[in-house]
Amino acid sequence: MSEQSIHEKSLTVSILSLSLLTVMAGAAVAPALSVIQAHFTDSSQLFVQMIISVPALFIVLTNFIFPKLCKFLGAKTLVLIGLLFYTVGGCAAGLFDNIFLLLLMRALVGMGVGIIMPLSTGLLSFYFRPEQQVSLMGYSSAMNQMGGVIATLLSGLLANFSWRASFLVYLMGLISIVLCLVYLPNDKIVQKSPAKTAGSAAANHSGVFRANSVYILAIFLLMSAFFLYPSNFAMETAAEGIIPQHYIAVIMAGMDFVAFCGGLLFVRAKVLLGTKTKFLAPLCFLIGYLLLALLGGWAGTLLGSVFVGFANGAGIPYIMSEASIKAGTAAAATVMPLLSAALYLAQFLSPVLMSLITALFGGIFPHLPYCFAIMLSVLFLLWSVQIPTGKSK
Repeated sequence: MSEQSIHEKSLTVSILSLSLLTVMAGAAVAPALSVIQAHFTDSSQLFVQMIISVPALFIVLTNFIFPKLCKFLGAKTLVLIGLLFYTVGGCAAGLFDNIFLLLLMRALVGMGVGIIMPLSTGLLSFYFRPEQQVSLMGYSSAMNQMGGVIATLLSGLLANFSWRASFLVYLMGLISIVLCLVYLPNDKIVQKSPAKTAGSAAANHSGVFRANSVYILAIFLLMSAFFLYPSNFAMETAAEGIIPQHYIAVIMAGMDFVAFCGGLLFVRAKVLLGTKTKFLAPLCFLIGYLLLALLGGWAGTLLGSVFVGFANGAGIPYIMSEASIKAGTAAAATVMPLLSAALYLAQFLSPVLMSLITALFGGIFPHLPYCFAIMLSVLFLLWSVQIPTGKSK
């Protein structure tokens, strides 16, 4: 094996390791949420739920300043700053008995992921050829979900000892710190250009948004539909009373494993379905949530989780790869921060919208979160018609 080939493989592994940490960053401690809530009995349920959603808000805010950071800092510097925020903020949350200090640490996690997320996908378009990017996006999505499997299982296991221990799942960041420190170059991912006025910079940002609005809204709808699962599954399943509590974390981890398989099988699915691939994720979401809402029990819960997991695993790399190929090597500093912002904005708004819908319709519809997810899945399916169906690149 040539030295260049070894270097490329090491670089690939380093970049893909970032994907282990990103998409489920906020929900990594979701299986421990009931134990955390039992400790913070004096705090409102909303503050406890914000333990999951606050990272998403700060990811969105960080994504908006990310292109500016790229102008001054190299890729390795940015990655290491993000990883330190992620690891330190994630683990330190378990040290505090004050819910507001805990939420402050969660904000630090969000800032870290706001830096890591655009790079975890954008560096693939920066360092690799377009023909390599589709399969690498599939691997990236698979790593996202594998990170979810590991984090969900570890968090549920550690929560049996202490709610504080559940936050130690963020030590996973140490793996990426070592790999990126050794193998990732410190290249600038945007080229310096002549100074622009504030107006022209804003116009450029607006232009990127308009050019990619189909993908941005698509990933917002995808994550809005998906995130209703991790944020509500444990409570909905416990309320149904058929599946014992100690199986809930295992089922959630199983869903993440199915999503992992969805990422690995994405390229084959794209070859098989061609231009119809854009309908795969919304249809799987729709089937999954219909099973969860209408069938229920062991069969509906397990089958529904499989469809929801596969939809997430296959849907994210499809949207990411289509957008990144269109943007080319500039993807990391242009469209990827916007896609990342839309993805995490959906994670943040999902519990807020669910609280509003519960206030309006609670008690009227059984399994209300799943009913809301069905509606979002239909919207996602209808919007997918707008996604360009040009020749695969």
